[in-house]
Amino acid sequence: MTSDSTAAPVPVPTPTGPLLRASSLSVVLGGRQAVQDASLTVAPGELVGLLGPNGAGKTTLLRAVLGLTGTAATTGSVETVGPVGYVPQRHEFAWDFPVDVAGAVLSGRTRAVGWLRRPRAQDRAAAEEAMERAGLTALRRRPVGELSGGQRQRVLVARALAAEPRLLLLDEPFTGVDVPTQDLLGELFGRLAAEGRGLLMTTHDLAAAARSCSRVVLLNRTVVAEGGPELLADAERMLRAFGLEVAA
Repeated sequence: MTSDSTAAPVPVPTPTGPLLRASSLSVVLGGRQAVQDASLTVAPGELVGLLGPNGAGKTTLLRAVLGLTGTAATTGSVETVGPVGYVPQRHEFAWDFPVDVAGAVLSGRTRAVGWLRRPRAQDRAAAEEAMERAGLTALRRRPVGELSGGQRQRVLVARALAAEPRLLLLDEPFTGVDVPTQDLLGELFGRLAAEGRGLLMTTHDLAAAARSCSRVVLLNRTVVAEGGPELLADAERMLRAFGLEVAA
């Protein structure tokens, strides 16, 4: 177990191909085309930013990768390698549930433990490691309902890390959190990528994406453009990705 969140990265055996390959992915929600013929990959060591306007299908795409689109009509194919961790938007977690930080993070091991089974020593060790990496060890006995917005975001990240994922999907992790939390998470995501993990992150924060991401994908129901973070400085393609005329 790492005893310091700034410790040297722990190498993760690196697959030879992408950790995520989504091909011609389309999702119809409530009769509306939420995602149309979208294809993207995430390779080991990449932090990919998924950007686009509200309603562009970013969250829907993440949920389709996870198989969480329910009865929605979904076509195309999704291939992933190894465990997948998911960090939802904060409003999707029941913060009034009577559980402390340690319990919330340990719940990220549910799939490995199995329902109605007691966590093993290795499950508790994975949860402790995740709390350390997210800077939560000192708050481990704090009820989650008493946490600040930034602390809650770190709980969701640690909960996903407890599953020891190769691929991490993050839905707006920088939204509504303070600058110290943004810095901590940005550094953590960089270390996870350096370990050979793959990260796909939706965000509205262009500055954070330019600073943190190795590659960006512009989505407006379909993939409009992708490339290095310098793409975010291309005014014409950014405007078109967000559904605006260049003259605007």
